[in-house]
This record gives sequence, structure tokens and C-alpha cells, in this order.
Amino acid sequence: MSELNALVARLNDVLCAVNVLNWDARTMMPKGGAQTRGHQIATLKGMARTMILAPEMRDAVAAALERTSGLDPDDSERRAAEAVQAAIAHHERIPADLLRAQAEHSSLAGAAWTEARKAADFSMFRPYLERTVTLAREQAAALGYREHPYDAMVAIYEPGETAASLGSLFKELRAGILPILDAAIGQSKPRTDFLYRDYPVEGQKAFAQQTAHMLGLDDDRSRLDTTVHPFEISFSRNDVRIASRWKRNYLPMSIFGSIHETGHALYELGVDAALTRTAHVTDMIGLYAVAGASFGMHESQSRLMENHVGRSRAFWAQNFARLRDTFPDQLADVTEAEFTAAVNRVEPGFIRVEADELGYDLHIMLRVDIEMALMDGSLDVVDIPGVWNAAVERDLGLTVPGDDLGCLQDVHWSSGNIGSFPTYTIGNITAAQIMAHFDVSRPDIRHEIDKGNTAVLREALCELVWRHGRARSRGDILKSIGAKPNDPKAYLDYLAGKFAPALISSST
Repeated sequence: MSELNALVARLNDVLCAVNVLNWDARTMMPKGGAQTRGHQIATLKGMARTMILAPEMRDAVAAALERTSGLDPDDSERRAAEAVQAAIAHHERIPADLLRAQAEHSSLAGAAWTEARKAADFSMFRPYLERTVTLAREQAAALGYREHPYDAMVAIYEPGETAASLGSLFKELRAGILPILDAAIGQSKPRTDFLYRDYPVEGQKAFAQQTAHMLGLDDDRSRLDTTVHPFEISFSRNDVRIASRWKRNYLPMSIFGSIHETGHALYELGVDAALTRTAHVTDMIGLYAVAGASFGMHESQSRLMENHVGRSRAFWAQNFARLRDTFPDQLADVTEAEFTAAVNRVEPGFIRVEADELGYDLHIMLRVDIEMALMDGSLDVVDIPGVWNAAVERDLGLTVPGDDLGCLQDVHWSSGNIGSFPTYTIGNITAAQIMAHFDVSRPDIRHEIDKGNTAVLREALCELVWRHGRARSRGDILKSIGAKPNDPKAYLDYLAGKFAPALISSST
């Protein structure tokens, strides 16, 4: 395995360099640098593909597979060799010119999206998205699929999922969420006026940094920056970056966006040091240096921190005083209970990342419906705003005032990440499954959270999830706690218990 490990380590180095360039493009790069940045990223990704398909990599994989053939299927070295073998098979099907075109285009599309979002004008972004969709269709055709072109794309982010599996999941989930949503909307509304007061950016940054540190972010191996759309990215477990945005007249955005990205960062920081620069911290199919088992598994950790911890009464019992000290004038007339109720209110909104927990998955379903239609050709890019706005009115009862609050709000399509949106809902479901397991097997975790201590939770998550990197799949992790992928029961129970307990009592 030593030869294969050495080759994968070099590949990981190249992909970490890609991550550095992407981080810079989203945080510090002047907009004039988009075209050359696209060339730079395309060159590095092309080098990564060449490394994967090189004769020495093929020979090293063959030797490693032979050496590990008699080992347990769950053996780490065997899985590493199989992961490289799968990457070789994948990239053999993707033309080099297509990979380069996608990498070059994503930087241009990202810059165009930023400007279009500022102007709230989808027409500025439309030609770039049309090119993105064309390239995605070419990629799906090259990879091959059985039933739907979306199958090839979603498998990149969440192996095993298809348009059909997601359709079944969303149908069941929608049926479960809507009664809870109806019950919650019928309840009295909490006071929320104070959320929209003027909150200076420096105070928001300071509170976010303190909160991330309190939740376990290591100052020596991470940093927090400013961006248009919050994200997390790593250049190894020793250098993990998060970025958030600061809206002066809406405080929850920075708080929960930063907690969300901290959850992602903790996953990357928690991987076993022995896995550094190995196949188990390298997505060789997506050409991304990342330790998360899948995008859905990664989202489970961020949504767990954001919602199960960050929105809990226990969290604000410990942290509201600190927030009020940061903004004494703005929160002078606000109690801890009022603030907790406000940030857990059920109120349909336009923005996914600001959505309450009941509306969030409806936002995801809308995006996935559009992606599937774009991939099979039943929807043209030019028609996206109309379809989007109609769905928001149907599902949330809202009239979209502009494209910035509608179909331009997310960065994903500009990055070419068609197929990644379902992983957010998968993350919600998985987070609830993990917490339900802990509530039965480790009641001390909840008790410690109630006292403001998340260290025990972090230790349990590290043991179950983080330390394994990509060596264990989402299915493996769920199987180890007696759960099944895409079973929404624990998630629906969590939502009902939080927002409509009367529904639970009436059904028992």
C-alpha cells in the first residue's frame, strides 16, 4: 500500500491547492481575476485527473487490491484501494476537455452570479447557467445512467441516491411535514421585532468567533472570514476555513450561518490524523479534498450543530447573556425566552439559509425539482424564475419580490454543483437519527448540553463519525446505530415534538 498511499498523497496536495484557490475566489479575489482563476483551477483539476489515470496509479491500485483481497470488506486499506479503483473507472468516462470546460466555466459563472445577485437580475446569470446545464448533461451522458440523467449527478455527492429514491423520500417527507407546519402556523406568533434592529458587523463577527470557539473550533487550525454565501472548506485537518456573512438588520443570519459552518469544520478537524493525505480524506470522483463520508453526512453535522444545539433552549440559557453584552442597546428590552422563541419561530420566508426548520426542506424540494427538470430537458433555464416563484407561492404562500430573494439566492449552480441540493435534506434526516440514538444510548450527552457543555457531544460525534473520514459511508455509520438511510421517522418525530406536540399526543 505504500506506493498507492504516496501517489494519493500527492493527489490530495493538488486538490488542497484547488481548495485554496476556491476559498480565495469566494473571499478575497478581485472580480477581475475570475477568468484566470478558472484557468488555474482547470489546470490543477486536469493534473489531478491525469494523476488518477496514470499507469503508476493503475499499477499501484492493482497491487493494493491483490494484497487486500482476503481482508474484511470493511478493512481501511481495502476500502482505500477500492475508492481509487472507482475513481479510475469514473474518470475514464469523463473526457478531459469536459473536465477543463467545467472548471474554467465555474469561476466565470461564480463571478457572474455575484453580480447578478447584487442586481437581482436573473438575465445576467442566465447564459452562464445555460452553459452549466449543458456541461452537466454532457457529464451525465458520459457517466451513464439507468433511468434519469439526474442519477449520474446526485451520485457524485451522495452515492446510492437516484431521482427515484429521492422522489420517494420527498413524497413521504412532504406528507409528514405539512401537518406539522399547519399546526405550527396556527399557534400564537412570538415577538420578533428586535431581530431586525441595527447590529454592527464587528459585533456580529466577534460573537460568531466566540461561539465557534465555544463549540470546539480550534483557533490554531481554523479561521473565520467574510463571503457572499457562507461556506466551509479545508486544506487538510490542520487548516480549515469557514466564512459567513453579516447582515446589519437581521441578526440570526450570522449567528446560525456561522454555527452551521462550524459544524462542517468540526467534522474536518476531527478526522484521525493518520488519515491525512490519504484516500479517506480525498473525494477522487468529485476532485475535492474533503474528509466527509458524503455531502449528506457532512450536512448532518452542520445541521445538528445549527438546529439541535444552536436553536435549543439550553444553548441560549448559556449564551443569551453574552449576546446581550455584545449588543446591549439592541437587546436591552429582550428576554432570553423571547429571543429563543423568536429564532425558533415558524414563519415562511424566501431565503433557504434563513428558513425555519419546517420550511427548510420545502426549499430543498423546489431546487431538486428544478434540477431534475433541467437535466431531463423538461425545463429551460429561461423559465426558472417563473417556476420558482410559482412554487414559493404554492408551498409557502409568498410572492417573490425579486430574483435575489428567489432563484439567485444560492451559489451552488454557479459552481456547477447540480445534484448537491438533496444532501441538505439527507443531512437533516441523518442528524435527527444520530441525536435520537444518543438520547437512548447516551443520555448524558443531552444533560451536558443542558449545562452548556458540548464537549461530550463532540467526543461522541468524533467516535461515531468524524475520525473515520471517508473510510465509513453514511450507510455504515447509520447501520452501526441501528438506523437506515433516508428513514425520516426520527426527523419527523423531532419536528413534531418541537413544533406540534399536540399531534404526537393525539396519535398515541
